[in-house]
Amino acid sequence: MQIVLKATAAQKQVFLDKGIPSGITVLGPDELSADTSPAAYFDLLFEEEGPAFANIADRPVFVNAVIATAALLPSNCIRINAWNSFLERNLLEMAVGNNNRFATQAEQLIEALDWKYQWVPDVPGFIAARVIAMIINEAYFGLGDGISSKQEMDIAMKLGTNYPFGPFEWSEKIGLGRIHALLSKLSETSTRYQIAPALTKEIS
Repeated sequence: MQIVLKATAAQKQVFLDKGIPSGITVLGPDELSADTSPAAYFDLLFEEEGPAFANIADRPVFVNAVIATAALLPSNCIRINAWNSFLERNLLEMAVGNNNRFATQAEQLIEALDWKYQWVPDVPGFIAARVIAMIINEAYFGLGDGISSKQEMDIAMKLGTNYPFGPFEWSEKIGLGRIHALLSKLSETSTRYQIAPALTKEIS
């Protein structure tokens, strides 16, 4: 089985570190030839560069589309949460639109990789990214109110909740611009996602 992966060098390493069983070959887009017949495609740079495999319509294309929902994607696209620090998790969040005929193929592919996965609602942020974005946003509200420093809040989060990163460390890993974009999208339908002024100021 062949899989095509478009990713940065760092993303590719994380992808490979998740474990690729024997019999599955991971190719880069530049390694395709007339003899290759990939079972699926992974586009981890979708949010930065746009769709890489728009010409593929008969195979599942897994796209790192944390903010865009399935309604904005081609019908063969499977949304996954592959933001920095989320792809490393042992559970892959996936989402599709209603009656997506590629969902079964997607499950079979992920099971062949021997990865754990969870279908989640097709909403911006999935579940995990939405929760972390809110935690980061609340930390910026606290920072703006002068409650504590970034370093102290990071330490408190890790010691108090046993999270692997504090909110500001997490924002650096994910990219504060992505957090702001997700909160902006979520705030269109709920005031609970109002963006902390200190967060907006930092990306200005």
